[in-house]
Amino acid sequence: MKRIELSARSKTWWSIPLLIALMAGAVLAEDAAVSPGGSAAVKILPAVQTAAATKAMMLGAARAGKRIVAAGDHGIVLLSDDDGKSFRQAKSVPVRSTLTSVCFVDDKTGWAAGQWGVILATSDGGETWQLQRSDTTVDRPLFSVYFKDKSHGWAVGLWSLLLATRDGGKTWENVKLPPPPGGGKGDRNLLRIFASGKGTVLIAAEQGTILRSGDEGVTWNYVTTGTKGSFWTGIALKNGTLLVGGLRGTLYRSADDGKTWKEASSTAKESLTDFAETNGKILVVGLDGIVLVSADNGLTFTGKQRDDRVPFTALAVAENGQAVAFSKGGIVKDFPEEKKK
Repeated sequence: MKRIELSARSKTWWSIPLLIALMAGAVLAEDAAVSPGGSAAVKILPAVQTAAATKAMMLGAARAGKRIVAAGDHGIVLLSDDDGKSFRQAKSVPVRSTLTSVCFVDDKTGWAAGQWGVILATSDGGETWQLQRSDTTVDRPLFSVYFKDKSHGWAVGLWSLLLATRDGGKTWENVKLPPPPGGGKGDRNLLRIFASGKGTVLIAAEQGTILRSGDEGVTWNYVTTGTKGSFWTGIALKNGTLLVGGLRGTLYRSADDGKTWKEASSTAKESLTDFAETNGKILVVGLDGIVLVSADNGLTFTGKQRDDRVPFTALAVAENGQAVAFSKGGIVKDFPEEKKK
């Protein structure tokens, strides 16, 4: 593997998706074709079928009707049709680079995004995927993708990369964000995009920043939270409450559709990677085996650290309401631990 040198700026914010994408880029670069001029040109290669697929790192997970779909390292996509009891690898994925996010609007129609700016689409519930977009001229990874319906979607990534589509991903346009408050370039890393029940689109970003659009992505404004910690994940609860979480246990909550934010009560210091809402409770997981639970719509969180310190990366909620967890080592079989009692 070729050595990766992170810039001074990259070293300051410790985004798991970014570091993984950079490391995966070193692996993919070894598959590069050499042009007649002697320069290396990255090739997009399909994911390999492997018996070890269920042990691959998964970075994004979503429900597609009754099915759970997870995507991650080496372009591996996992599918479960029995509420997470068992998983199998998708039949065909056109990339073997890291996938960081997956989103479905119904039981068949979904998208995934990841390294090399790739965006994939599926129309059969994740069994097969088609490449909609990639940019191998620069490894500017996408960290999150969200669609409000079959036509309108967004993808976000490194250094304020924001893409939008109005035709289901057939074409994608770059959206230029305004400069942040106080001046400077619009270059914050955008880590998770999601929407409220009112249709407001939000982006959890670094430096304690949340970007908000109330007009379906036409215009955006920066909302400051008062913290400098990066937000890695976010969720809109069924009652309209919004939550974001991230670096060193940072948890913030909004009760006014993302206009203002207040810190939630939690003693966790471990970085948080994903949320889920199920059975009247909110779960949030993170690195070092941290699992937090809130029974009051995110006002307070309590939890514990697993003995195995498994680095959680993603959550999904099965049709039966059971939370299914993923980690750097693939599927977490004994989650939540209460299942064993």
